[in-house]
Amino acid sequence: MATPTTKRKPVFVKVDQLKPGTSGHTLTVKVVSSNPVKTVTNRGGWSSVLTVRPTRIAEFLIGDETGTILFTARNDQVELMNPGSTLILRNAKIDMFKGSMRLAVDKWGRVEVTEPANFEVKEDNNLSLVEYELVNVVEE
Repeated sequence: MATPTTKRKPVFVKVDQLKPGTSGHTLTVKVVSSNPVKTVTNRGGWSSVLTVRPTRIAEFLIGDETGTILFTARNDQVELMNPGSTLILRNAKIDMFKGSMRLAVDKWGRVEVTEPANFEVKEDNNLSLVEYELVNVVEE
């Protein structure tokens, strides 16, 4: 007989706690602004038969009272990301793009619109403006 699995309550983190190479984050954020949507169509190759729908990608500046970060939204996520709206991001992960952090939610996570949050976004602490350098640590 299988033991019943108890759902763990999500631990909400703040934007300023995000670190490179981490995942499984749950946050409540507000959408500050958006960058135009790029549409990527898969050209050629056998996989283009499988994926007929083009991938829509847009970047949004999101944040909470501790800071902001760029969020990469894909396909259906793009419609949910309206400036001023409050979202709960579940199982979000940090992607690195040209040495800076981006937040993303893949197929294992969820983006959901929620009640407006009562915090002001701290816009002068943009974590995506911090450049990280990949350093290989050799242990003796």
